Amino acid sequence: MFSKTCKYAINAMIYVATLPTEQERVGLKEISKAINSPEAFTGKILQALVRDELLASTKGPNGGFFIAKNPAEIVLSQIVESIDGDMLFTGCALGLEKCSEDHPCPVHHKFKAIRDHLTGMLMTTSLKDVAERVNVGISFLKY
Repeated sequence: MFSKTCKYAINAMIYVATLPTEQERVGLKEISKAINSPEAFTGKILQALVRDELLASTKGPNGGFFIAKNPAEIVLSQIVESIDGDMLFTGCALGLEKCSEDHPCPVHHKFKAIRDHLTGMLMTTSLKDVAERVNVGISFLKY
C-alpha cells in the first residue's frame, strides 16, 4: 500500500519522535541506521519532510533533525501525503484513471471499504500515539 519511500518516511518520523526530549536533534547517519535505509536515500526523504514542515533541521556541529511541531498534532496521513501524495486516499486499486461509484473498476467497492478504513486510521493516529507504543515496547521499528 505504501511506497518504500513512504515506509522509510513513517519509520524515520517515528524514530525521531521516540527520542528523549533532552536529545534535541538527531543526525542523518543515526536516522538511516535506525530505520535500515541507505543514507543518501534517507537524506532525500528527510528533506521532503522538512519542506512540508513535519521535520525541521539545523546545520552545524550541534545540528540535526527534529520534529517540527508537537507530535500529537501530526497524524500519519500527513506523512503519507508528504511523500506519496493523496493517491492512497483517492486512487483506484487497479490504477485506472477514471474509477468512481458511477464507473467502478472490478474491485472498486471492496477496495473502497479497505481504503476508507485505512484512511480513517491514518487520519486519526498521531505520531505521538505510535512513538509512545515504541517507547513502552508494545510496538517495534526493527526485528
